[in-house]
Amino acid sequence: MAGEDNNREARRGDDHEESSPLLQVNDTKINSKVDTKTAPIVPPPAAEEYGWTADGLPVSDGSVIGEPIGRNQWNSGLFSCFGRNDEFCSSDLEVCLLGSVAPCVLYGTNAERLGSAPGTFSNHCLTYSGLYFIGNSLFGWNCLAPWFSYSSRSAIRRKFNLEGSFEAMNRSCGCCGSCIEDEMQREHMETTCDFVTHVLCHTCALCQEGRELRRKVLHPGFNAQSTVVVLPPSEQTMGRK
Repeated sequence: MAGEDNNREARRGDDHEESSPLLQVNDTKINSKVDTKTAPIVPPPAAEEYGWTADGLPVSDGSVIGEPIGRNQWNSGLFSCFGRNDEFCSSDLEVCLLGSVAPCVLYGTNAERLGSAPGTFSNHCLTYSGLYFIGNSLFGWNCLAPWFSYSSRSAIRRKFNLEGSFEAMNRSCGCCGSCIEDEMQREHMETTCDFVTHVLCHTCALCQEGRELRRKVLHPGFNAQSTVVVLPPSEQTMGRK
């Protein structure tokens, strides 16, 4: 009898161990550890490559709230020689005069407003002047300076998210959008159109860029720190009693 009782107690102990919830929890922890070790490591998703940006926002992927970013229009047309009849009318006439008489000065001022770095005006103006005189001396027309100055048009277009010539032509006729696959290829086409614009309509392109910059960027000379002027006290008189 004693032996049978011992066997029954041993069986009850085994059943209790098998049905113990603590053992089940330990088993699940061990199995989870084994699964995590044997599970394949999934690499993180690759970062999405954005195209050209405007003011820090990706153009190809829309704005931060998911809406597409529309291109801005130029403030004046390419052939608007005298500009617009607004508060910048006198500045537009100055731009037209500089573009006709001294395009090197106009290009230098445009680069100075765009770059705002010390020596920007002199470096760009002198380089443009050298190419201008070489082109007119050897070929009879200003054919070398546009190769140097067209990059400023691309920089202005990217900085202010302006509509380029290729996009404007595609919007008007719709015959060129099918050959563009991504934003990078579109930017190459826009840069090519900027170069063609400077070669064929060089003076008009410089004037359009000058009018655009004068309406959106202050001259670097106005960005200086304010100075405090201390006036001397007015003349004082002693009163007699």
